[in-house]
Amino acid sequence: MARTLETAVRGRAELGEGPTWDPATGRLIWVDILTSRIHHYDPGSGRRTVLTTEQHVGAAKPRADGGLVVNLRDGVGLYDDAGAFRWLARDAVPGRRGNDAAVAPDGSLWAGTMRYDEAPGGGTLTRVLADGSASLVVSDATVSNGLGWSPDGSLMYYIDTPTRRVDVFDVTDGGGVRGRRTLVDTEGLSGAPDGMTVDADGCLWVAFWGGGAVRRFTPEGALDREVAVPVSRPTACAFGGADLRDLYITTAAIGTDQAREPLAGSVLTLPNAGLGVPQPPFAG
Repeated sequence: MARTLETAVRGRAELGEGPTWDPATGRLIWVDILTSRIHHYDPGSGRRTVLTTEQHVGAAKPRADGGLVVNLRDGVGLYDDAGAFRWLARDAVPGRRGNDAAVAPDGSLWAGTMRYDEAPGGGTLTRVLADGSASLVVSDATVSNGLGWSPDGSLMYYIDTPTRRVDVFDVTDGGGVRGRRTLVDTEGLSGAPDGMTVDADGCLWVAFWGGGAVRRFTPEGALDREVAVPVSRPTACAFGGADLRDLYITTAAIGTDQAREPLAGSVLTLPNAGLGVPQPPFAG
């Protein structure tokens, strides 16, 4: 198994986040939240494209109908393949923006928010269906962050960064969740848990903001692997490539010293890190 990190995309993203592999196009999608940019990268050709949004963008995910679903400052919207935009579930709250989001096995989008000032309890987690109907899942998050589902779809994992925990819910027959409890308490580990992904073994890969590491936890919550990264602020990770074996890691340049951390804001990759789970597109 390869253990040498490579630089997939060298850059200086202020707040690179939300890597997602799009199997339909063979491209990696990620965002730079604070510059309102959605990036696409084709590792085969090296081609890169950028879509600039009108608001800060916390996440962008592929749609079943083509285009992207995006978690913006004022709610969830849709881009079609031609770049035309429309709102799907608008929920503007002054001082609040969209943050991390993920698509559930049933094709719904789970969209997190946070206040710009990171006020405790000012964030949320909302489930948004293809028709735009939305239901509140968590009403008192602070920095709503990483999300993931077990390979069999029976469990949902969730990170509210300041809690320093990875929590787990049971998934109900209707695709909702219940029974929130702690799976991993990261007290004592450097950094704070940020974005995450789940592999085919049901293990959780979590990026640690301020910790310079991505850590893998077993389905029981035990730490079993740590990947040191050459930046202090890794933000999230996702498996990609044709066989879903390469781990892509987004990072942030904000608050770092470029001389000391020249790769901060770049997208890194760990080839042959494991085996990912295909991510469904948004159903709308």
